Amino acid sequence: MHVIITGTSRGIGYEVLRRFVEENNHRIIALSRNTASLDIFKNHPFVRYFPFDIMEREDHKKLMKEINTFFDNTVDILINNAGVLINKPIAGLNPLDYDKMFNTHVKGVFFLIQKVLPSLTSGSHIVNIGSMGGYQGSKKFAGLSLYAASKGALSILTECLAEELKPNKINVNMLSLGAVETEMLQEAFPGSVNGMDVKELSVFIKDFAQKGQHLFNGKNIPVASTTP
Repeated sequence: MHVIITGTSRGIGYEVLRRFVEENNHRIIALSRNTASLDIFKNHPFVRYFPFDIMEREDHKKLMKEINTFFDNTVDILINNAGVLINKPIAGLNPLDYDKMFNTHVKGVFFLIQKVLPSLTSGSHIVNIGSMGGYQGSKKFAGLSLYAASKGALSILTECLAEELKPNKINVNMLSLGAVETEMLQEAFPGSVNGMDVKELSVFIKDFAQKGQHLFNGKNIPVASTTP
């Protein structure tokens, strides 16, 4: 399979990348603003990576060039994992926080899908990584209003694109994750030790990206033993 994963420098994205690499039968483009941790794949024949900002048009052009050459212009799986978590009360949030959150989780995802769309094949799968914070009816937490709202918007985008792309046989789903033990969680909630194991979760995400489109389309699936 030809797989694109965003947000691969650490945490969930990095572990999902490793799971795909371990299977040794995929070509993978790994995207992240910081690529230092990806240098272990520097000489891997089936992995390409380069610095990538989801909001930069020039970076999108680089990606399309790689898709054309490395993937022969076909994409089977797109995992939109890039994320940012800002924990602030509403009184302390500013326009830059707002733009950073919605640009990363909604606007950037929208335009990345739009750019990659011509290369997506019949039967391909777009997987958006969401959060239980953006899952309707889940428990909410103070300080996460913008984060949760942006993930909620991504959920509606997922539903809409699934319907729109149905004639092309391209399925779109979202996995709303509970707290996961990653660097991002620790930065936002220092001392937290209640998250899911990122390595175990990465196996689930990889398997879902490969097979979930056969059973689901337009679904926002909660992945948590609690809420969140």
